[in-house]
Amino acid sequence: MKVEAYPCQLLLANPWKIASSKGSGTHNVVIAKLTDASGLSGLGECPPSSLYGETVAGVLEFCTRLDTSRLSFSDIAGSMNYLESLPGIPFAAKCLLNIALLDGAAKHAGKPIYDFLGLGFRENQHVTSFSIGIDTPEIVARKVVDAAAYPVIKLKVGDPRDKENFAALRSVAPEKPVRVDANEGWKTKEHALQMLEWLVATDGKIQFVEQPMPRTTSVADLVWLKARSPLPLYADESCHTVKDIPHCAECYHGVNVKLVKTGGISMAFDTLQAARKAGLKTMIGCMIETSILISAAAHLAELADHLDIDGNLLTTNDPFLGATAEKGIISFASAKEKTGLRVSPKG
Repeated sequence: MKVEAYPCQLLLANPWKIASSKGSGTHNVVIAKLTDASGLSGLGECPPSSLYGETVAGVLEFCTRLDTSRLSFSDIAGSMNYLESLPGIPFAAKCLLNIALLDGAAKHAGKPIYDFLGLGFRENQHVTSFSIGIDTPEIVARKVVDAAAYPVIKLKVGDPRDKENFAALRSVAPEKPVRVDANEGWKTKEHALQMLEWLVATDGKIQFVEQPMPRTTSVADLVWLKARSPLPLYADESCHTVKDIPHCAECYHGVNVKLVKTGGISMAFDTLQAARKAGLKTMIGCMIETSILISAAAHLAELADHLDIDGNLLTTNDPFLGATAEKGIISFASAKEKTGLRVSPKG
């Protein structure tokens, strides 16, 4: 098996800022191509996150240390067991390689990944939200106008201008359903509850609130907030893998599962299944990504109550074609590739 991994800098249509990071006009991801002796290949991607101590350089360096003879499209479980045996493997690297392995395996089987996993995919059924980052109220309003085609908005909060930004959103989209994402930005349970109660008193179309408090918040404080919250609370930074589901079931109403946090499609599949069994609502989320990773997430759509897979829509130079999101509806109908990830390079 040959492994080719390289960095890809994505240019953002607007500077991107959330409560846990500084604003930026670019975002870096790693792309990988695995090719076996027959010429069959699979694509993978990961956006390493500094929030979890991961870097592009670290993922690329890890890929140079692989014993590629231990990777096989015909043995996904064995390949992942090998990767798990390597000390210090970044979750981002697991995500990168797991997706490429599944892409190749499903291509070999002559199936799209959603059928390879036995899930299927219903066209015209899955809708993604469109995310609006933290900014000035004036720019928030402009971004919401620009996102008029998308039926659900996700507003990033955790900033002193939260109330002004929400008012700016509603000034141009008074009826649209909204999801609110604090990205750990409300630091105490009292402040979080105050903001939750303010949202409900102000607006009747809030679907839920993501990660209202830091992931390091005590279980007692999270349980306290869950018991009093007038809105459903979803874990994001608090939910990485299937191991976190018992904690999330105690402290939240739902989870946001991202492939780069779980370590790829296989692990996201297990995490979503466990969350559903635990009675949690499920959402599949994303980072700033190309159509490789967005499409990978879309293959799991049948396991999700909600989708937030818009990361490629926030960029201006996505080098791949895959799942589309016209008017917010996730679709593979126009994908040229019929098997695997159903992703192909542009041009």
